[in-house]
Amino acid sequence: MYKNCVFDLYGTLIDINTDEWSIELWEKMAVYYGYKGAHYTAEELNEEYGKLVEAEKKATHRRHKEYEVIDIKIDKVFKKLYNQKGVKVTKAAVEQTCSVFRCFSTKYIKLYDGVTEVLDALKANGKKIYLLSNAQRSFTANEMDMLGLTKYFDGICISSDEECSKPDSHYFEILFDRYGLEKNESIMIGNDYISDIKGAHDFGIDSLYIHQSISPEIEGELLSNYKIMDGDVHKMKELLLRGE
Repeated sequence: MYKNCVFDLYGTLIDINTDEWSIELWEKMAVYYGYKGAHYTAEELNEEYGKLVEAEKKATHRRHKEYEVIDIKIDKVFKKLYNQKGVKVTKAAVEQTCSVFRCFSTKYIKLYDGVTEVLDALKANGKKIYLLSNAQRSFTANEMDMLGLTKYFDGICISSDEECSKPDSHYFEILFDRYGLEKNESIMIGNDYISDIKGAHDFGIDSLYIHQSISPEIEGELLSNYKIMDGDVHKMKELLLRGE
């Protein structure tokens, strides 16, 4: 059936809940920055973070006018928050700050029930497994390692690395060109009816939609070839291995 299974990550394989705007988060981050000599109030740090994110988005748009949907490297923002206070930091220190931010902002993170079973079955049947995720490398690499996912993937694309995001066809093209994938041999699996499913449709590949509690509400036509509306990851195995 399909040789290549291209997965979304958050909301498809990983169940996660984060809050990046709570005052408690920014109070903790202000203390952490203060430890490093960059003194902010929680409100100031939150406000400056928002401004720098928007500035980075504009700069990325200018660099990549060909992309319809961009992403930024969030580590640049965390570094600039130090620099604005006259603090020079190493790459390792910035990476650590990203990790601290992610830890403080995460309420919970876990694999959906059945994920390892499905990935093991795909591997056992000779399938190639790829990741196409709208995510930050500085957050995602650690979380994939922690949850034991990294070993399953034959190729990984993370949007912050490419500064391009789903549903932009350019992002799909990056993955397919890099790993030599054929469209008629590949399927996209995701929980977002626009980013994953419409993106796959516009790029010209089949798709499997799985609806989870964090999936955006579907407004309009669901363009997937297959769908799982009850969030049961186990059902992916039957659909992706049909005819094997």
